[in-house]
Amino acid sequence: MRAALNAVRPVDVVPSPNIWHWPDVYEVENRAQDAHGAIWLALSEECPFSDADVVDIGCGDGFHLPIFASSARSVVGVEPHPPLVVRAKHRVASLPNVRVVSGPAQRLPLDDASCDLVHARTAYFFGPGCEPGLREADRVLRPGGALAIVDLDGAAEPYGPWLCADEPRYDPRAVEKFFADNGFSLRRITAEWRFERREDLEAVLRIEFSAKVAEWAIASIDGLSFPVGYRLHVRRKPTGLIL
Repeated sequence: MRAALNAVRPVDVVPSPNIWHWPDVYEVENRAQDAHGAIWLALSEECPFSDADVVDIGCGDGFHLPIFASSARSVVGVEPHPPLVVRAKHRVASLPNVRVVSGPAQRLPLDDASCDLVHARTAYFFGPGCEPGLREADRVLRPGGALAIVDLDGAAEPYGPWLCADEPRYDPRAVEKFFADNGFSLRRITAEWRFERREDLEAVLRIEFSAKVAEWAIASIDGLSFPVGYRLHVRRKPTGLIL
């Protein structure tokens, strides 16, 4: 599951294999994810964003922006894919405290020390190789601000094994070590993906995985829901000099 950006070379943006090509199916996926709000609860506990200035990196078509906007002082969605920028702007057109800008995670079109929370959910920050984005997040954060990265837990059943089978170079242990070595905390979250129709569930899995893995995943699920493990990594920008 790669919502807006994939691993990057220094100046390149790699197309997302799902939302870039199937934004309407991905909308169904977004609505099905986290049926009970487990991710939002963990995020609000680790990084309260009420009255904060929030940046959502790889915001896609802006699905999460209205949720932040309901309590944040301001919200900026950053997205590199022009069609998704258009969709995101349309979604938040009636929200006065939200704007959407075009740009990649490694070159944010934002001022230094301009926000309190940088959030990225299944976008860009997948472990080694995302160092340029980490530096940019630190640049735009105010002292004491937080970078919160939400990604899929490759070690958690049942989604993790599907992910690892589809991306054999992806090593969950190496990713966790990378974030730990870079000063991030780790909180594991179990969310429920719940769909209204079986055909929606199957369509979502088919844009997330190759045909073989998608059919394996579909055959593994009875009914309309299944648990999905996530990791929440958080790092705060120091408030003073580190000696």
